[in-house]
Amino acid sequence: MWAYTVGFTVLPHVGGFLGWFLNRKEIPACYASYLVWNDLGGCSSKAIVPLGLYGAQLVLNWAWPPLFFGARNLNMALLDILCLDGLAVGTLCSWYRINRGAALLLLPYLGWLAMATCLTIRIWKDNPEHKSGKSD
Repeated sequence: MWAYTVGFTVLPHVGGFLGWFLNRKEIPACYASYLVWNDLGGCSSKAIVPLGLYGAQLVLNWAWPPLFFGARNLNMALLDILCLDGLAVGTLCSWYRINRGAALLLLPYLGWLAMATCLTIRIWKDNPEHKSGKSD
């Protein structure tokens, strides 16, 4: 049974890994946070706000699935994703002054967040009995 679990967990990542592996020499280092970090000279005092915003939104991004799926706390999940939206937009604005390319790399993420936010709001509105958390 564990082989199936591992297989179905690993399988979705195989294509992405192969794509990276085959094209790794063709693609320069284009991780947005790295670009900003590098342009600011590493962990300097100038990096506190831009990378702090990035770190804060990353924490809220990680917190959303356990709130939404695990705890089924729709109020907290909605609050989380709305704060996440604000921090992500703040990150983009902060990064735009430092490295426009890095800021533009956040646009697909903001599109995904917009969709996730709309879904969260819709589910929150449609499930008033679950807004306070688990009812099981």
